[in-house]
Amino acid sequence: MSAATLTPGTTTSGTARPLPRRSFLRDTRIVLVRELQPVVRDPFSLVFGLVQPLVFLGLFGPLLAGSAGEALGGDVWLWFVPAVLAMTTLFGTSVTGSNLQLDLSSGVHERMLVTPLSRPAQLVGRALKEMVPIIVQSAIVVLVMLPFGLRPDPIGTVLTLLQLAVLGIGVGSLSYALALAVRKQEWMFWVVQQTFLFPVMMLSGMLLPLENGPAWMRAASALNPLRYVVDSGRAAFAGDLLSATVAWGWVAALATAALGLAVGVRAMIRSAD
Repeated sequence: MSAATLTPGTTTSGTARPLPRRSFLRDTRIVLVRELQPVVRDPFSLVFGLVQPLVFLGLFGPLLAGSAGEALGGDVWLWFVPAVLAMTTLFGTSVTGSNLQLDLSSGVHERMLVTPLSRPAQLVGRALKEMVPIIVQSAIVVLVMLPFGLRPDPIGTVLTLLQLAVLGIGVGSLSYALALAVRKQEWMFWVVQQTFLFPVMMLSGMLLPLENGPAWMRAASALNPLRYVVDSGRAAFAGDLLSATVAWGWVAALATAALGLAVGVRAMIRSAD
């Protein structure tokens, strides 16, 4: 009896062997693990990301307590710490597109595109990776501030960290989409990022109350999703978990995540053309 000639994808009986099914969740997990490995091996970026929020809390916090403590209800830390956490999220995730730019310039992105991994999973996996540094850094900031008088609601703190993680997924996805859109002009990434970063930050009311600001600024802040997330964090830290303010914060965070993922996935798919 002659031996059967085997070819890839066939069995000894000559029938086709079914190829392993691709799973979006499996592909996303593979990309997520790949993106987390550098962070785990070298946590310097996590530590470095703590410098800015701690400097703001250490230098700007006492000034705020002396100048606007009564206007903020007396407990400055419950007002300021959630804002600093939101600022850390905004700063950290808005620059993640620069990591993708490195992959683009080194050819890693093109090699990833020719793998069986789905294009949407490659974007979603990268975006989900942003949740880890956000939660870790924010938790450390809260723990550091406890000896200085911060007394947040425990459940509100957890909900705020989760809300910021959702927001970070959206902002990070938009950052990746921007990197793909300006891949031939890398300097344009930083121009657009910096142009939007500081107006969004100032119009969120994270550093100073907006209630006494000019009418045009209050109107512009009403269109800023970050403002609702900042206000939600302050209400949650104070224990007002069932308020409309917290609900609107979740709406803003989820809407940002949905928009970011939609734009990012579209950009990732088109980058393969």
